Amino acid sequence: MTTMTQTSARFREFKMPDVGEGLTEAEILKWFVQPGDTVTDGQVVCEVETAKAAVELPIPFDGVVHELRFAEGTTVDVGEVIITVDVAPGSEDAPAPAAAAPAQEPVEAAPAEEPKGRTPVLVGYGVAESSTKRRPRKGAAPEAAAVAAAVQAELNGHGSAAPVADAPPVGRPLAKPPVRKLAKDLGIDLATVVPTGKDGIITREDVHAAAAPVAAAAAAAVAPEAAEPVAVSVPETPATVGSARETRIPVKGVRKAIAQAMVGSAFTAPHVTEFVTVDVTRTMKLVAELKEDKGMAGVRVNPLLIIAKALLVAIKRNPEVNAAWDETNQEIVQKHYVNLGIAAATPRGLIVPNIKDAHDKTLPQLAAALGELVATARDGKTSPAAMAGGTVTITNVGVFGVDTGTPILNPGESAILAVGAIKLQPWVHKGKVKPRQVTTLALSFDHRLVDGELGSKVLADVAAILEQPKRLITWA
Repeated sequence: MTTMTQTSARFREFKMPDVGEGLTEAEILKWFVQPGDTVTDGQVVCEVETAKAAVELPIPFDGVVHELRFAEGTTVDVGEVIITVDVAPGSEDAPAPAAAAPAQEPVEAAPAEEPKGRTPVLVGYGVAESSTKRRPRKGAAPEAAAVAAAVQAELNGHGSAAPVADAPPVGRPLAKPPVRKLAKDLGIDLATVVPTGKDGIITREDVHAAAAPVAAAAAAAVAPEAAEPVAVSVPETPATVGSARETRIPVKGVRKAIAQAMVGSAFTAPHVTEFVTVDVTRTMKLVAELKEDKGMAGVRVNPLLIIAKALLVAIKRNPEVNAAWDETNQEIVQKHYVNLGIAAATPRGLIVPNIKDAHDKTLPQLAAALGELVATARDGKTSPAAMAGGTVTITNVGVFGVDTGTPILNPGESAILAVGAIKLQPWVHKGKVKPRQVTTLALSFDHRLVDGELGSKVLADVAAILEQPKRLITWA
């Protein structure tokens, strides 16, 4: 969805869109343009990370970049203006170009006495700066500086404080929104922080300087015998530097969404997990044969392909398993299509894109779709649409050498099949103990939708097909 606002005939604003299904925020990962750059309709201007994936945002009009409202690494609410564009460059009525670049985040100004009905704005936002400036009270700034210096000196344990560049006026301290958030997370009162930034602005370094003695004092009070320094967590960075004993990593983006989704799924849907160990020697032979088949040229053939096809056939034989629970209407919604999810581990965390209408695909088409899905996920280019609307999922924990597990349902889905490692094991085959290729399958399902009998039938069908792959033909 494209979100934009036309502020005048000349300047247009582009807002953070909802690039997923009901997402509320996104983090700006990278800007591809700077103020003064010419942009065209459809040109990608930035990359953002939502709770589901990294997404590139195209600008929906032509013009010259006037202002970037947020820095890289900033989390922005959906609907916030992120960039303004001059669509009629060269006009005489243009205000001075905004000085804010990606690294120059907007600064919250100290609230002054505003006329009633008028909302204070952020420095660098929207309206131009007024030519009329309020005259500061005599002695106000030195008094604030003295108080702040005294507090900082007390925190540092010295008789005097470090020199102050420019003290803020009496009132609310000047600081950028991310710096305010950092101070809040670290429990630092900005009124006690000595600013060193230009025009009396409190910087991140100032907050860290104020937080360090506080953290050290707290650590000493709790564990005076500890030799390791205490790490201070910085929420804005992807991973904070920890001590020898621990490291703190902020939870956001995809990882945050995974945590929320898994907790919601685990405590909403009553999970049941069943297991079966199966001889897949014939399936492995089929995989080897298909790799040499000209009809499968150009696509990747592996055991996951056959397992996916086996699950699709099992669903066809037991269609009631492919359903969803409608809590609002208290209904079971049976799906007449299968969007097959494949759990994929990526640098940003575990995501579950799905193959749309997988039930209609031939084996070569399914192989091609699997290959494309995996490649896109590894490149971090999976779109939110690709992860929406799944019905059933496969997670291949066997690639990590794990025998099996008890997978948690992807929210809104009815079942998830975990595939364990395929290993050569002793197995009774035709009355004799022989080395055979064996794996263990685990099927978790929502017991509101799927009872034990139905879940058992689905799992047994998948196992039977993998044991005798010719059933792919006779049962399909």
